Amino acid sequence: MGSAVVGVWTLFSALTGVISKRNYTATDNKANLFFMISCDIQLLIGLILYFNNSWFAQLKSNTSEVMKNGALRFFAMEHALMMIVAWLLVHVGRSMVKRSDIDAQKHKRSLIYFGIALVIILAMIPWPFRTEVARPLLRSF
Repeated sequence: MGSAVVGVWTLFSALTGVISKRNYTATDNKANLFFMISCDIQLLIGLILYFNNSWFAQLKSNTSEVMKNGALRFFAMEHALMMIVAWLLVHVGRSMVKRSDIDAQKHKRSLIYFGIALVIILAMIPWPFRTEVARPLLRSF
């Protein structure tokens, strides 16, 4: 969820840059960098949880049953795979932005790559309103 917040900041920065045709600033670069770092941290935490919980073991031992159950499939395959795709888009986008020489191109590439990554991240969160895979926003410890 933290990556989504930083992603919205990055997307807002890119969108205002495209609309106002302003220069690509150090603040824009920091927004992109913080989004990438937050995605890296989120991926690390996610991989630790994925392999320490039963998701991977269930997928390995009983793939056909996991694929038949929507909730199991979501957590064992869909969520993990799409979050990795979003992580890749953030890294490729950051690289493409850094390679650009024109400010307008940097803003457009930020908007495209980080926008698609953010849509994937938001779509793959197990929101409380998603009946089959719902998780509470704040868990009690």
